[in-house]
Amino acid sequence: MTHAAIVSVLVPFACAALMLLVGDRHLRVQRALGLASCVTLVVIAITAILRTSSGAVEVYRLGDWPAPFGIVLVLDRLAAFMLALTAIVAGAALAAALTADPVWDTRGRHFHPLFQLQLMGLDGAFVTGDLFNLFVFFEVLLVASYCLLVHGRGAGRLRSGFHYVAVNLAASSLFLIGIALLYAATGTLNFADLAVRVPRVAAADAGLLHVAALVLLVVFAVKAAVFPLCLWLPRAYAAAAPPVAALFAIMTKVGVYAILRLQGSVFDAGAVGPWLLVGAIATAAFGALGALAAPTLAGMTGYLTLASIGTLLIAVGAGSSAGSSAALYYLAHSTLVTAALFLLADRIAAQRGGDGFRPSPPVDQPAVLGTLFLIGAASVAGLPPLSGFIGKLAILQATATTPSRPWLWSMLLATGLLTMIGLARGGSALFWKTADAIAPAARGGLPPLAPTVGLLALGAALALLAAPVQRFADAAAAQLAEPRLYASSVLRATDEPTARPLPLEPRP
Repeated sequence: MTHAAIVSVLVPFACAALMLLVGDRHLRVQRALGLASCVTLVVIAITAILRTSSGAVEVYRLGDWPAPFGIVLVLDRLAAFMLALTAIVAGAALAAALTADPVWDTRGRHFHPLFQLQLMGLDGAFVTGDLFNLFVFFEVLLVASYCLLVHGRGAGRLRSGFHYVAVNLAASSLFLIGIALLYAATGTLNFADLAVRVPRVAAADAGLLHVAALVLLVVFAVKAAVFPLCLWLPRAYAAAAPPVAALFAIMTKVGVYAILRLQGSVFDAGAVGPWLLVGAIATAAFGALGALAAPTLAGMTGYLTLASIGTLLIAVGAGSSAGSSAALYYLAHSTLVTAALFLLADRIAAQRGGDGFRPSPPVDQPAVLGTLFLIGAASVAGLPPLSGFIGKLAILQATATTPSRPWLWSMLLATGLLTMIGLARGGSALFWKTADAIAPAARGGLPPLAPTVGLLALGAALALLAAPVQRFADAAAAQLAEPRLYASSVLRATDEPTARPLPLEPRP
């Protein structure tokens, strides 16, 4: 029995507990623990990718209770992929928080324990093997995010935090209702067991199963910020501290992950796909139009996050292995680039006196900041040869055979055009609209920019290494489309990797 899955949850949990014992009076110790945790999680994630690249599904059974009776944590290609992305973004966000001037952990209490608890919730959501514990880890990361959102205080953060909390508490209540309905229809909440039982549900319980699936789809749509359930996101992300907003760039992807994980078992791709496509088109359009009207770079990046969610769901809604593969590649690209733009907005604001699109003092490093903004803007707009272009091209290819191809392709191209116009407007305002005033003193040099440079460099690496990354995404998508190995690995009584896959009946 492998321990990689449980270690990815225990490391941030143990660090959070130690930080609370140490207290905020010893910030240097908390910072060292936080950095050590992020480095450890990166190592764990890289190891997980190497271990799962062969197609193995590693299972950790808490208390050695067999599934579906006990709690299981499962590590497959998709989980390893998400763990790696979370660790990278978290490391960059924490480094940015510690190189700001003043550093963010001095602007409020318990920043580092909350940051680690957020990581615990994210990693737990990606490795859990049952729906109830997905709810539990959702609540862990949401409670931590509530506090991180208002870190640093301010009326704007409190107002945005209230909307964020209200919407997500309502979604959590719906989550419990959906779980109860699904358990009533199938008698299980284990992902592997659901893959076996859902196709065999009696006709009398089919209606209850469909209602449960619909409720859960609404819940995950709220978590992923699908239109019209997304109005909380742009204001909340723009008001959050930039390192927190950068970490939040991965948080909305948990909803997309849940849809991908349950597609084909709880969610019938043929029935859910059209609804996902409608929501995806609306979300992409709303995000692109919002980016055009945003008054600040952070606000624009919040709307660009919505546009990326819409683009992702277009790929997921295709209901094919190619669509899932394209979604995973684009998910990595959009997370890295939007996180980098949130951090870049902080550096521009520090040198300019704000990231608003109004005349302000010029930045101290126009060449460096302008180049970073240009790279991020070109990537998020989908211009070649960067990763955004490759990701959108893969989505176009994945949706080439869908009946709604004209609508989807038109929306993808229009979103890219509107994004490019909005970013061109924002860039010209930030770097060319200057005013005769004294800018606030800000820490310059490479260290504050290193996290942003690192994230953008990784985004460029996605383009340079597109072939191996795409092969891994293809393999992860194929593994999702074939649940037999996952189900047999989780439900078997031994750890032998050659266990015969469980027979699954096709969905009627």
